[in-house]
Amino acid sequence: MNSLVKQTWAGLRVIIAMTVLLGLIYPLAVWAIGRIPGLQSNAEGSVVTQNGQAVGSSLIGIDPVAADPAHDPWFHNRPSALSKDALGPADPSSSGASNKGPFNEDLVKSITERKDAIAKRENVAPAQVPADAVTASGSGLDPSISVAYADLQIPRVAKNTGLSEDKVRELVTANTTGAGIGVPGANVLLLNLAVHSAAPGAH
Repeated sequence: MNSLVKQTWAGLRVIIAMTVLLGLIYPLAVWAIGRIPGLQSNAEGSVVTQNGQAVGSSLIGIDPVAADPAHDPWFHNRPSALSKDALGPADPSSSGASNKGPFNEDLVKSITERKDAIAKRENVAPAQVPADAVTASGSGLDPSISVAYADLQIPRVAKNTGLSEDKVRELVTANTTGAGIGVPGANVLLLNLAVHSAAPGAH
């Protein structure tokens, strides 16, 4: 009986110690580290605000919807494998890849549809559409696009905002970092916010 009591008490002490350590001290330490200046934004999800309102996250790409598709003033993200239409937008609350191989007939059909739709939207030949514009990422929520895809959209954005192409190109450069798809990429949310600031009438 004495041995059983000792073993039980030892087990309870371990449970209490682990509860305090892993249930209280560790979470509080992680929370405190997340409050360090310079880390807080990352810890809170890299939320982007404008005029005091949250407008999205710099880590999550949500394809914008133009009020008038015939006069679309926005840059667009890569497509999502979960979107019902060729280009989306998809529901940002869920993400995932298609898990289809490069020779899958459905995937090839989707890529062809996306290429034709983008070529029509940007008024270019399908051969000019870059690969990242028609292929979905593993998450389907990439925040950035290649500079090539951003450059393809510059003439349309300039035309529909009244900005010069040189000005729009400056905005692309200002919002391009090394955090792209293996190459420098333009963050679409930040880029569209810059476009809106430069051309407040864009909607």
